[in-house]
Formats: sequence, C-alpha cells, structure tokens
Amino acid sequence: MTAPGKRLPTPFSGVLVVDKPQGPTSHDVVAEARRALGIRRVGHTGTLDPLATGVLALVIGQATRLAQFLTGGTKGYEAVVRLGIATDTYDAAGEPVGAPAPDETVLAITGEEIAAVAGRFIGRFEQTPPPYSAKKIGGVPAYTLARRRVEVRATPVPVTVHELQVTGREGARLSLRLETSAGFYVRSLAHDIGRTLRCGAHLESLRRYRSGPFTLDRAITLDALRSGGGAALARFVPLEDLLPELPVFELSEAGTRRACHGNALGPSDGRSREGMIAPEGALSRLFSADGRLVALARTTPGGSLQPVVVLS
Repeated sequence: MTAPGKRLPTPFSGVLVVDKPQGPTSHDVVAEARRALGIRRVGHTGTLDPLATGVLALVIGQATRLAQFLTGGTKGYEAVVRLGIATDTYDAAGEPVGAPAPDETVLAITGEEIAAVAGRFIGRFEQTPPPYSAKKIGGVPAYTLARRRVEVRATPVPVTVHELQVTGREGARLSLRLETSAGFYVRSLAHDIGRTLRCGAHLESLRRYRSGPFTLDRAITLDALRSGGGAALARFVPLEDLLPELPVFELSEAGTRRACHGNALGPSDGRSREGMIAPEGALSRLFSADGRLVALARTTPGGSLQPVVVLS
C-alpha cells in the first residue's frame, strides 16, 4: 500500500468517495484531490452545496468518462428544517425574507399537520429549483442572475421522492430523512414545507449519506485525502467495480482490439457472461481477457454491441 503522503501510482482510475465537510464547495474538494493525488483528471458525480456535508463521489482518471452514467442514482439525505423563517437562498446561508413567524404560531403546528404536509411530497412531482442554484436560465447560472438582483424564474422539473420521514422535532426544528431522485433540491423542499404550513422555513443543515451506490461507509475525510495516497488507495473503487448492475461481455483478444477502435462487436468477438446479449438500447460493460474494463457498449437494433465510451 502507498505510504501516507505519497502520491498514487499511475494510471489511477476509479471513484473515491469523500465525506465533504461543511464550508468547501464541491469544486474546492476536486481541487484538493488534484493536489493531493497528483492527478489532473478529477471530477465529481453530483454537487453538494457548501452548507452540506457527506458523500461526494470523485471520478478520477478515466472514470471521468463514466461520470454521466454515475449521476442518476438515488440520493439519500438527513436534513434539519428550521420553521418560521424563510430565506432568499432557501438555506441558512441566505438573508431572511419577510417577517419571521411568531414562535407561538410555529410551536402550535401539530405533528399531525407536519406529517400530512410531508406526505404531500412523496412520489413524483414538479419541483422548482431555488433561485440561488446552478441551474442555467438562458445559459446563465441562476445564482449569477440572483446576485445581480435579476428576477429568477426557474422552470419546474420532474423529481421523485422515494421516501420521506420526519424523524424528530425540537421546537421549530424538524429532522428529516429522505431518499430522492437525482436533481432534487432539499432546499426547495424545506421552502415548500414552510410555504405549505404558512410559517416559512429554510434548510438549516444537510448531510448526504448516499449518492447512487456510494455511501458514507466507503468515504474518507477531506483531511485524510490531503494526507496523500495511502488513505485514498484503501477506499478506492476501481473502474472494474463500477456500474455492477450492467451485464458483462468478455472480449477475445481480437474483440478487445476492435472495441478499442470503437468497432461494433458480434458473437465472434467474445461471449456474454450472463449467457445472452443485453436487450436493444441497453448498456453492457466490455472486459478484456485480462480483466480490464475496456469500454461501455450499447446494443444496436441488429444485436451487435456498439462501444459508446472507450476507456483503453
């Protein structure tokens, strides 16, 4: 194993899950990873706001080419919503909007009322992103327009809440645990809960415990990342372990060469580990005889496998 403080061997491609602390942006963490690991090609699979903590999956090396396939999984969050005060950013970083609701009004809201409102946000519905968000309006991030005092009217987008539980309450603070589709804004949920309860609300804290298949039990701290390669290598998810839900096509030597050139593949180029080719339009992972992930391919109407991302 690489000793702490040393850089990782190259080529180094895969995913590293970081437990992001409160304060840094997701881009800040990417920059820290580039410096600590000595690798330029680093990205992430889904932004966390500076206020938020928890799972930030970094794609490293050739895994950056797979990022588009790693962003759509279910997200899991633990959140604290502060009732009684709405803010312009929908979270604790923003400025209060309007007069706060009197304490007695907030404390008079019953648990039954809160549960009923929370239940309205389970399932599939249209959600309006916050005015301070990375969503682009006319090619410009919404937060840029909001800072210029330009009225922001974000277009509602379809989202899904698979699970939403009110796990606790302390006065004006609600603790929530939820699992959502990608692209869901917990800040908007907090704002909408406050609006529905007619008391205003904002997101006070947020922790992401899951992003697709990546969870906190596989994460390293930002301090451990800064220390160098040893800690990162211990928790590193290699290319070959990514997207395990996709079927595997094992290539012959000739098939590997064809795949690396982006050529369509047929039965003579290898064999399906599952015994059958994936259905039309579905993705498969293409592995070389020595166990390397060579490419992702999509099944064509004619039944061949057409590489869509070539990794080696």
